Amino acid sequence: MTSSPKAIEIRNLTLAYQGHPAVHHLSGAFEAGSLTAIVGPNGAGKSTLLSALSGQKSGIEGSIDFAPAIQSVQGRASKLAYLPQQSAIDREFPVRVLDVVSLGAWRELGSFRPVSADIRARASEVLAAVGLIGFERRYIGELSVGQLQRVLFARLLMQDAQIILLDEPFNALDTRTAEDLLGVVLNWHRQSRTVIAVLHDLEMVRQYFPQTLLLAREVIAWGSSAEVLTTENLARARQTAEYWDDRAPWCVRPPESGSRG
Repeated sequence: MTSSPKAIEIRNLTLAYQGHPAVHHLSGAFEAGSLTAIVGPNGAGKSTLLSALSGQKSGIEGSIDFAPAIQSVQGRASKLAYLPQQSAIDREFPVRVLDVVSLGAWRELGSFRPVSADIRARASEVLAAVGLIGFERRYIGELSVGQLQRVLFARLLMQDAQIILLDEPFNALDTRTAEDLLGVVLNWHRQSRTVIAVLHDLEMVRQYFPQTLLLAREVIAWGSSAEVLTTENLARARQTAEYWDDRAPWCVRPPESGSRG
């Protein structure tokens, strides 16, 4: 039986966040075309891992390798789109919705080139696809949380990437917006794109995400969601997160037993 092609392969990856150990000795792979949720307790290293996959954070040790079809000559992913948490977005900057979405075509625009009529037309089309017809000239500071997230998803659609990384994409959204944007995610999966999302809603994960990585600074389980999201694994993740000491040396692991000694 042949294995599925890998979009991303991780080998012995260790990451830090603000000088403290965040992800330890992570190894595994995301298959091409897979839809994977990353879940775990608060402080488990989920967002730190996503930042590393996007190329915005370097590992202390280990490696992240992308499939040749999406890898640039520098070894970075050239067909990858990354959506950080909304808290990372400066909503005070005076920029209009159409301009934000058009930036999704930055590979075509290059440096200091004007936005073409074709790109603006495509930006209007993807805004319509996320339910924002007529929002082109609004400033992002005028938008609700849900409307802004729709704009950011429209920008992802403009990027037409093969790997899509989403950090808590449904956090603080109303039900209708979350359902609409989940539909966009599921459509990406149907198009055989590789989608990786940090999520907290385990019921959503069980229902819609075939694969799950359960993280508590180290891998607790990684595979089919039904096999990963067991009561035993979730309890182990909570226990493991409690045992981690930010002041500990890099390679010290939490005790195997239930004692804190």
